Amino acid sequence: MSDRLLVVSTDCHAGLPIADYKPYVESKYHEMLDMAVPVTVDMMDKSEAMFLIKEINDAWRAPIEQELTGAWDYQQRVKMLAGDGIAAEIVFPDGITEKNTPPFGAGLGLSPKDMVPELQWAGAMAHNRWLAELCANDPARHIGVASIPLLWDVGQAVEAVRWCVDNGLRSVMIPTMWYTNDAYHHVKYEPFWEVCQDLGVIIHFHSGPAPHAEYFGAGFPVEDAREQMPGAMGIYVSEVMWWMYRPLTFMIWGGVFERFPRLKAMIVEGGTMFMLPPWLKLMDFQYNEGDISAKLGDFKSHLSMAPSEYFARNIGIGASCVKRPDIDMRDEIGLEKIMWGSDFPHPEGTWPHTRDYYNETFSGLPEADGRKILGENAVAFYGLDRARLQQVADEIGPDVSIFN
Repeated sequence: MSDRLLVVSTDCHAGLPIADYKPYVESKYHEMLDMAVPVTVDMMDKSEAMFLIKEINDAWRAPIEQELTGAWDYQQRVKMLAGDGIAAEIVFPDGITEKNTPPFGAGLGLSPKDMVPELQWAGAMAHNRWLAELCANDPARHIGVASIPLLWDVGQAVEAVRWCVDNGLRSVMIPTMWYTNDAYHHVKYEPFWEVCQDLGVIIHFHSGPAPHAEYFGAGFPVEDAREQMPGAMGIYVSEVMWWMYRPLTFMIWGGVFERFPRLKAMIVEGGTMFMLPPWLKLMDFQYNEGDISAKLGDFKSHLSMAPSEYFARNIGIGASCVKRPDIDMRDEIGLEKIMWGSDFPHPEGTWPHTRDYYNETFSGLPEADGRKILGENAVAFYGLDRARLQQVADEIGPDVSIFN
């Protein structure tokens, strides 16, 4: 076995500056895009001013402005991956941090709230067209996650998945929150689950979306109500991970993984993985201790396994910037489930100090476990070309000495 580790980042981001998506947007939407760009940029600026500490973010960006262009420039991106020792990456749309998000609300949040369905679809497919081009530079190394606004039209989503597969994209991101739309235990979504299962397309939920208006005020981000709503950020960071797990609660109890046993799903950038065991324990308790809730009727006979068993079989964890205490819980969480991510190019990620992170976080860890978390689990889950990626790793991967 090579002394150079095969590393896969299950959380990287890429996207054009919003105005540069125009060549990928259908021409009939160009006029709308021209109107939307300045409004979107202004909203992002206002949101950043409230949601992030702008001075800290600007100071972080200043010395790495050129490197940050790797969010859309392929040659710069390859340099970034080499510097981080990453052989392959799972590539999500970018978000507010680097101000390069797909138009019409089709970015990382992918919220249906206050969105025009036709335009959100147009923005999503524009990003997907560009992403397919980016990943085509080296499909073994770049696994693009397409943006799919599933909630509006299931038939359109099915056709979009087929387009994605035809164009080299076998991973999709769907909305984490549905607001007034039907939730994911509704049978209307079954054609979507079916096409993803049949074509080997992996479904992703990425953290970030939450009911921001409840925390920061109905006028967020235009109006700053923080003085009237103290503690808003603390509430957000305490709840945001729950919103990411929530779709899987609906899918597990709704029998989605029972009816589609080969369907795979990922939860990515979940922050603290120690939240997973109690969440699974809660669902298993309700499943196994049904007598306590007998008066509620039969709510589990459509399932052949406990919720935690579906989780173990069908769901993976994109453990972005995972901390050592979470890694030390690997047996409780499930070693085979944990897949590391760098979160490039966001300031909360490990980049540009990933090499130091390896040594600080994985020192003293059994090599076999570390290899799985850093890459081998992702190779198996995504069905990656291990031989090809090991060739890359032999040139740029971190040395096995990080485990010493």
